[in-house]
Amino acid sequence: MKKIVSLFVCLLFFITTVSQTNTFAAEKNTNTELASNAKSAILIEQDTGAVLYQKNAHKRLPPASMTKIMTMLLIMEAIDKGQLKMDEKVRASEYAASMGGSQIFLEPGEEMTVKEMLKGIAIGSANDAAVAMAERIGGSEEAFVDKMNKKAKELGLKDTKFKNVTGLPVKGHYSSAYDMAILAKELLKHEEITKFTGTYESYLREDSNKKFWLVNTNKLVRYYPGVDGLKTGFTNDAKFCLTATAKKNGMRVIAVIFGAPSTKERNAQVTKMLDYAFSQYATHNLYKKGKALAEVKISKGNVKNIHAVTSEPVSVLTKKGEQLSDVKKSVKLKDHLKAPIKKGEPIGTLTIHKDGKQLVKTELVADQNVKPASWWHLFKRAIGLFTKAH
Repeated sequence: MKKIVSLFVCLLFFITTVSQTNTFAAEKNTNTELASNAKSAILIEQDTGAVLYQKNAHKRLPPASMTKIMTMLLIMEAIDKGQLKMDEKVRASEYAASMGGSQIFLEPGEEMTVKEMLKGIAIGSANDAAVAMAERIGGSEEAFVDKMNKKAKELGLKDTKFKNVTGLPVKGHYSSAYDMAILAKELLKHEEITKFTGTYESYLREDSNKKFWLVNTNKLVRYYPGVDGLKTGFTNDAKFCLTATAKKNGMRVIAVIFGAPSTKERNAQVTKMLDYAFSQYATHNLYKKGKALAEVKISKGNVKNIHAVTSEPVSVLTKKGEQLSDVKKSVKLKDHLKAPIKKGEPIGTLTIHKDGKQLVKTELVADQNVKPASWWHLFKRAIGLFTKAH
């Protein structure tokens, strides 16, 4: 195969706005104060990751129950990998059932499905459900926390360190507004998660005499159109925190607040950030998730070729009222790809440019699994090539 496949296609648009880099919006809006009564905050557009507003975005602070965004991410990844199923029953250990704070009051030995546990975590911020799921996936909370920190490192989160899966206060457990936004961006790649985080109320143990009412701790899910997640947080040290996401007119944004003095202030400042994003910016969708952009040859696999597809929706973010044109894309594939290849494995990158400036860079992934070819398969392939050559 060729070492590098580069493809430049001009994308002409008759739409408003000029190009931006990931720092474009932040540079433009340094005088815009959206979260005056919070310790730190950030506002980003999900598809591009462009920062629209920030305040002390890299300050290390206790994230409280926003920690569970990482817990949910690892649960969703385990489901995607086939290591876990939504209808699988998970047993609560005595340790999991002993968790304080927000909980669904699991009893030692009680079983709930993964789907029910996720409802408890996403809607009710249940510490006991979070620990039960951590023990199921990692074998213990400690082992699961190792997975959390490993994932944080993979995502480039430089101001994050986890000590537990719940966000309950412990020394050395911290994150930042920026890191939490990137973590939320990653979780939102699993589109099914908003079916849980966007639900305002639900029930557990419905067919028993212990029916349990769940009400979302994120009240914006009910009161702000388009909000469908993601996670609140509160401890005496952290104060009132929220990582929220909303989608409107094809644009999804993520707003993060650390350290607001009250629930009312937290919700008001997040609302202000969301209003600002939707009134000042527009997202122009280029590709849906799973769009095939190149064919890739695989060495010694049970199939010869696979497609490199987009790992997430690809968009260009623009300020309203300005013009965008002459956008180009560049596809670069990894060299010497050899079986085995897993579906979803990164095999290249897509970069969107305008006037020599990078607007977006995102991974391209394999659209299917590729197993190593058997010796007989390789032999027949070799014979076929020999026959074709002669």
